[in-house]
Amino acid sequence: EDDFLTSLEQFRQKWAEDHKVTEETVEGPPSRRANATLVASPVSDHLFLFGGENYDGQRVEMYADMYRYDPSKNEWRKFSSPTQPGPRAAHQMVGTVAGGGRLWVHGGEYSLMLLFATHRSFYHYHDLWSYSIESQSWERWETKVRPSARSGHRMAVYKNFIFLFGGFQDTGIRTTYLNDLWAWSLTDFRWHKVEFSELDRKPPARSGCSFLPTADGLVLHGGYTKNYEGKRVTGVALSDTWLLKVPPIAEDGSCDFKKFRWEKRKNPGNPPNPVRSGCTMTYWANKGMGILFGGVSDDDKDEETLDSTFYNDLYGYNTAGNGRWIQLLLKRKKKAGGASAAAKKKKRALAAAAEDGGSPGPAEGESADFAINRAENDEDDDPEKTIPGQRYNVMACVQRNTLYLYGGILEAGNREYTLADFHSLNLDKLDRFSCLREDKIDAVEWHGSDSENDDDSDSEDDEASQSGDSANEMDEEDDGQAPVEVEPMQVEIDELVLTEAELAAKKAEKARLELRKKATTFMGISADSARTAEEILSTPQAGESLAQFFARSKEYWTGKAHQQGGSANRGKELRRDGFAMAEQRYDEYKPILEEIVRMQEQAGIDAASARAGARAGLGTESRNRR
Repeated sequence: EDDFLTSLEQFRQKWAEDHKVTEETVEGPPSRRANATLVASPVSDHLFLFGGENYDGQRVEMYADMYRYDPSKNEWRKFSSPTQPGPRAAHQMVGTVAGGGRLWVHGGEYSLMLLFATHRSFYHYHDLWSYSIESQSWERWETKVRPSARSGHRMAVYKNFIFLFGGFQDTGIRTTYLNDLWAWSLTDFRWHKVEFSELDRKPPARSGCSFLPTADGLVLHGGYTKNYEGKRVTGVALSDTWLLKVPPIAEDGSCDFKKFRWEKRKNPGNPPNPVRSGCTMTYWANKGMGILFGGVSDDDKDEETLDSTFYNDLYGYNTAGNGRWIQLLLKRKKKAGGASAAAKKKKRALAAAAEDGGSPGPAEGESADFAINRAENDEDDDPEKTIPGQRYNVMACVQRNTLYLYGGILEAGNREYTLADFHSLNLDKLDRFSCLREDKIDAVEWHGSDSENDDDSDSEDDEASQSGDSANEMDEEDDGQAPVEVEPMQVEIDELVLTEAELAAKKAEKARLELRKKATTFMGISADSARTAEEILSTPQAGESLAQFFARSKEYWTGKAHQQGGSANRGKELRRDGFAMAEQRYDEYKPILEEIVRMQEQAGIDAASARAGARAGLGTESRNRR
């Protein structure tokens, strides 16, 4: 009995260590990233952001951190745990109320460079995790029946089910788009595949669509796919809308999955035009409306030319009835009494100045009326000036009646800028956006090719010149006041004393986080980075044993041993010395490789899948898939 209790206590301690949550307050929003998920808490006013990636033209860094935003304090907090999903992007996350509130994360992808590959390779997750908002702990759900690994899919909560649709799988040679439908039961915690016959109407395969709950089921709109015609690949933005009719759900939470039906809907009202992708709607539950911001439309003229137009307009989709699109325009504040006469006087003055050829007047090609309207719109209280810039793949959610927008992607030529600004908008008022974090595009680092950097050298010189002029002006305007002295902060010495156990725990946690960071850096690598033959042979691979590593690189290490030992070592001695050198190299990388294997196991990716992905590689064309 004592042995049993000891074993039970050891298990309890290990479980507590594996699920220990680290919480810290961070300065401002999360670091620059794209393809993360931003979700409103189902049980509070908080927002949660998980995962994502940052591409700077050479490297892709993947993230696995969970952030919580408190709008009342404008405060971000970061949560991490040894037991949590691995780094990923293009995944899905939705919230449910039961059990104190949970966030459900499924799928996505991460970039891993195995050392036999010369390109960045993508690996798709098929795992399902839940995050307890109450305890801030993660739980992984293992089931035999489950959706295949994928990215770019969509999930939505309807009553006691989480529905999953579509997405894509990228083998590195071809992108396969999906249109299967799955339901995760929040009653029996199992996946159920919703089957349709070949005669049933259903949406074509796609990724990046909008998927919203309605009174009768769920609405699906738009998305992105690719057409393959010989060697030519063309991206296609979709604009069709479908309604998934869900049959009645019994009191025990079950339903007849054979009675699900898809119905195609029209798009009445004022839908986004032209058709665009990268603009997934978020759901405004209080009004039963989907909210869409931005997006991109591509003109794929030929194999070498792709003209893209980016947007920053705002649309709403009313899910009631047959559905209806409206464009959401910001409202100008009403002027107080007497302002009308002043406005008329201003119009007359502007018109007279325009007729006399004075300034301000119409620019070339403008009418006087247009110039008057332009002048009015240049007023400081113009709400249009508060609208975030053009972008696609913005991370969006609605909490209560407030829309939040974070980041997104903007392209300029061959450059891909990952944005990090943060905005909010009261949807009840639609008066103006509030900028919670500014992010100027010239602050975004880009490490592209020399030709790309040369293109912008002149503009950078101009900016530097302007910056220098501004600095001189500031110096001239300096009032010469002395700096204010700041009193030193008094800290009690007792507050700085930690017990040995606390110090050891902090060191262990710091070491664990540093190891995860090193493993993530080792995994995230540039799409076009090339390794020399020596680097490939001399560095072990994740999932590779010492014996396998030496068998692969035996000639390299025996050659190194021969160089160091001269001609004295031969035969078995040479092999022995070479093995010792390989073992030393293997031990250097072992902690990082073990952490990578742990991430793969969390993702449900075995060594065979990793090696298959490494062989496939990935062309640069897939970098910009949406």
